[in-house]
Amino acid sequence: MSSHFDRDKEPYGEETVNLVDANGRNLLCYVEHSLESDGTVYLLLMPIDIPIVIISWDDDEGEEETEAVMLEDDTEITAIFANAKAVLAERNLYIKHTAYTLTATGELPPIEEEQILSLNLDEDEEDIESEELQFLASFYHSGQKYSVYTPLTPLLFFARYDGDGEIELVSPEEDGFQPILEELLFEELDDR
Repeated sequence: MSSHFDRDKEPYGEETVNLVDANGRNLLCYVEHSLESDGTVYLLLMPIDIPIVIISWDDDEGEEETEAVMLEDDTEITAIFANAKAVLAERNLYIKHTAYTLTATGELPPIEEEQILSLNLDEDEEDIESEELQFLASFYHSGQKYSVYTPLTPLLFFARYDGDGEIELVSPEEDGFQPILEELLFEELDDR
């Protein structure tokens, strides 16, 4: 399994910025690329630490398929966080409840084909998008099975400096942002 992104990249001397969410949590990111357009500086950011995804499994007996649900609710994540922290620590990975995504520090195990989950993200569309995730650990909480994964493709954030010099996230769907987004991503692919 190969990707045009280097998951083990260890940049030296790269610029970093700190994203802060509404709850005051931080996410330290490398500035992969920046671009100035109409007096505004746009940034392509990648978390310094390993992005983490937690999935709950709905295994209804009698059904052929098991439904996987990616946890996004902060209350649910907080409720199971200690369990996720314990199982990852057994694998020398240390999970953090950071802004916009969970992250971990440590060394990822080698990628094994049988440990990869392809998750269909949008079944309503004709072109089904899928994301490949590397399995890290599983655990139970209150009788519910959860699994911890890391995406095989990098998690990228798009941001800009606001009028006060603070960093704010930019939605890829924002009007007029598409050409800037394409240029930032083109530069990212060019460097690989």
